[in-house]
Amino acid sequence: MELNLKRLDDAYHMEATNETGETVQTDGSPGIGGGNKAMRPMQMLLAALGSCSSIDVVYILGKQRQPLDDIKINIKAERAEGETPSLFTKIHVHYDLFGNLKEEKAEQAVRLSMEKYCSVSKMIEKTAEITWSYEIKATPNG
Repeated sequence: MELNLKRLDDAYHMEATNETGETVQTDGSPGIGGGNKAMRPMQMLLAALGSCSSIDVVYILGKQRQPLDDIKINIKAERAEGETPSLFTKIHVHYDLFGNLKEEKAEQAVRLSMEKYCSVSKMIEKTAEITWSYEIKATPNG
């Protein structure tokens, strides 16, 4: 795996490009001179957590032949205040799972992702308490 980063302005706005050309941008906070033009690195880490876990959950539910119509994830996190570096201390991941899913299969998919398969979760859990919850909902309209 390899990434290349390049600076897009005279401050902190950066673009990362992977081996196949996909890109993502980051920026610093206005408090340090950033322009709020993209997510900050710690927000990207939370996005990586949600993305990694969603891949697991979609895959596991598919293997279980569960009819997942959609998935939405909300992540709330706390960081150590007044410390440098300011690491995450608590993270809660909530999954809204849409479809006619069996309760035990949905719970198993989320548990396996967060406690066994998600590489990002396994890295972050070394410094932060990670909790999770889920809710099975009717398929959203349109």
